[in-house]
Amino acid sequence: MDIFFQQIVNGLTLGSLYAIVALGYTMVYGIIQLINFAHGEVVMFGAMIALSVVSTASGSGFPPLAAVLVGILAAIPACMTLGYLLERVAYRPLRRAPRLAPLITAIGMSIVLQQVAMMIWSRNVLSFPQNLPVILYEVAGASISALQIAIIGLCLTMMAGLAFVVYRTRLGAAMRATAENPEIARLMGVDVDRVIAATFVIGAALAAVAGLLVGIYYGLAHYTMGATLGMKAFSAAVLGGIGNIPGAMVGGILLGLVEALGAGYIGDFTDLCQYGIFDAIFQARCADGGNLVLFGSNYQDVFAFVVLILVLVFRPSGLLGERVAERA
Repeated sequence: MDIFFQQIVNGLTLGSLYAIVALGYTMVYGIIQLINFAHGEVVMFGAMIALSVVSTASGSGFPPLAAVLVGILAAIPACMTLGYLLERVAYRPLRRAPRLAPLITAIGMSIVLQQVAMMIWSRNVLSFPQNLPVILYEVAGASISALQIAIIGLCLTMMAGLAFVVYRTRLGAAMRATAENPEIARLMGVDVDRVIAATFVIGAALAAVAGLLVGIYYGLAHYTMGATLGMKAFSAAVLGGIGNIPGAMVGGILLGLVEALGAGYIGDFTDLCQYGIFDAIFQARCADGGNLVLFGSNYQDVFAFVVLILVLVFRPSGLLGERVAERA
């Protein structure tokens, strides 16, 4: 049970991060039916920019929390600008093109952004300054850090804020109208181009915060970090129902829990091998005392894509389904 509760804590933290990134995918798809595969690279740019700023601020004598705040304030406008440029330069000219054209463009922009990041920050794995105080709390036999509490709380706050914008503001009404029928929304006086650009900008702002949180949580950043993270977030969006904002939230958290519990219990098999609980076949696989621990950690990423395959096979519309009229 200690392992179970600990993995629940880890899964909620990881799932909150997935949900924030998945919201960017599902908002864009809900508006223009485009899978923005470059969104993971926007997250990566947020992490890299925040890393540079936080490192500089920490070296200049800023207190740890102040350095992180400065990093967020630098990453958000930079990623919002990047999101706007992606929509304006790469996607808007192809809006009336066959659907395959913008999809290929999104993949191409993902590769371009990776290469640009490699030229700016090098191909080396970079370390985030680990100067935040480590504060641990014991809850039901599990340890939860102040950083995990902050990540979960901040992600939930951003989810609630986005839901308020989409369902309680004029911009949100325009987004929902555009998602339902762009041409009729245009006839009703909605500036569709502006709404679509705002969707990209809001998603990029969430991506910037997610990039910083991922970097701080793992202590690392790399120019390819957005690829796997983006695919997992896309899997979360599909799991909950692509184009469905509540579905992206639910899908992200569920995916984080599945990964954490799967990796935790598979990794725990080695302890059972030491006590001879498994039969000869499992004993052979545990001969070096570490294979299954490595299996649990190295194959953690597999769980996300197994879930994606299962959802696509058995429930293509996702757990909550795609709500056409409210999918902005």
